[in-house]
Amino acid sequence: MISRAASLQAQAKVNLFLHVGDREPSGYHRIETLFCRLDLADKVIVRVPGPGKGSARALDSTGDDTGPPDENLAYRAAVLYTERRGWPSGFAIEITKRIPVGGGLGGGSADAGAVLRVLRALDPEPPPAATLLLWAAQLGADVPFMTMESPLALGSGHGEILVPLPALPPRGVALYLPGHRISTRDAYGWLDEARAAPHPLPPHDAPAASGRRAVDPAGLNDWDRVAPLMTNDFESVVGQRYADIAAMVSRLRAAPNVIAAVMSGSGSTVYGVMSALAAPHGPILAPASGRMMMTSTAQHVVGVRPIG
Repeated sequence: MISRAASLQAQAKVNLFLHVGDREPSGYHRIETLFCRLDLADKVIVRVPGPGKGSARALDSTGDDTGPPDENLAYRAAVLYTERRGWPSGFAIEITKRIPVGGGLGGGSADAGAVLRVLRALDPEPPPAATLLLWAAQLGADVPFMTMESPLALGSGHGEILVPLPALPPRGVALYLPGHRISTRDAYGWLDEARAAPHPLPPHDAPAASGRRAVDPAGLNDWDRVAPLMTNDFESVVGQRYADIAAMVSRLRAAPNVIAAVMSGSGSTVYGVMSALAAPHGPILAPASGRMMMTSTAQHVVGVRPIG
């Protein structure tokens, strides 16, 4: 009997580094980033009807406001899958949000990747994994990585060129959640403005259209090599506008058992990687505003679990 429902832990991510190229005529930017999954995850359940059982489409999300369904990445992922495959006739998605929305941790992308993976697992004639990644790339720069079954990957191009890597040794991760969201569109705009100023910020040597990479994947196998690379091109322009973000980066970097601290994605979350699976010491656990959350780097990507 083919299962009609399945669940998945949609794991968050951090960008261990994020280099952004100049704005292209298309309006997009090429990036180079090291994606790393976390144990922090949303719970996603997808149900599909049996043959002749209807074509209703539904999304129910609890835990945080994810906006109207037609703007939700998970819902859009299900619609895309349905359009490409001609299956299923309908779907019902349930999301329990634990990943903060709009924080640079890839929560929406994780949910979208989870929906694609669950639908493929339920599909009686599943598409190849490579095809699923092509569909994921149409939804956003983070979605292909969130659709992969790799805990670590070097990403370039517009996020669709991915080199899967073995997981780094497990480390505790302290997340600072300011409580305010930052629009990715705004962050790119601020970066473009800063680079167009009389004394501009230089762009990183992001990969060219040929896919050339500035960072050698072979050097990303231990924290001693990765920690010195942990920078984010968005951090300075976001920090100029949000003093709490700049302050928390400094406080985390000064903590004795934090090996590196950086903002994730286009913000607003700031995180510190611990020297072990321990929590950080001292007053950084009690910020003046926002809140702290502890998680850890993931050693594997959680698999799909059939229901019933």
